[in-house]
Amino acid sequence: MTELGPVAWPPAPIKTERLVLRGSEARDRAAFVELLASREVHTYLGGPRPRDELEREMPEVPERWSGSFVVDLDGAMIGQILLRRAPEHHRPAAAGKVDLGYLFLPRAWGFGYAAEACAAALDWFDGVLPGEPVVLATQTANVGSMRLAAKLGFTEAERFQAWDAEQWLGLRPPVTTPD
Repeated sequence: MTELGPVAWPPAPIKTERLVLRGSEARDRAAFVELLASREVHTYLGGPRPRDELEREMPEVPERWSGSFVVDLDGAMIGQILLRRAPEHHRPAAAGKVDLGYLFLPRAWGFGYAAEACAAALDWFDGVLPGEPVVLATQTANVGSMRLAAKLGFTEAERFQAWDAEQWLGLRPPVTTPD
């Protein structure tokens, strides 16, 4: 994965009705460990990483790179939004496009936070890199993620087999601004 391009990072915090999207800070480290070690979070992502490995290897300020937003609710991290460019992707339809990913702690599931945060991140993206399409990949068995993809305007580009499961690649066409 590479940088998004000519985008200043981190941007000013993005505020929604209930959330703040911001760059990571040292205070987020424990939440990142919890997120990446969670069996529930990684049900459709190949499984969690070992907690002791994460504790040893995670830097003081984790995930501090262009395109990685912490999703903050009332001053605490509840998830992460990722916007990453895949110059070479395992699916030709996704090569060179920005890929939207998201992870939320199980205690934040079911409240619409993922939809709110992803929509805000996509709005930000459309403002800084207008005219670029975005892709999203998920397992077809991940019903919640499939619903979220549709709600965000992604339509099926293809289905494929990977990691012993059917995968879905969605495409969100470029948002164009009127001249």
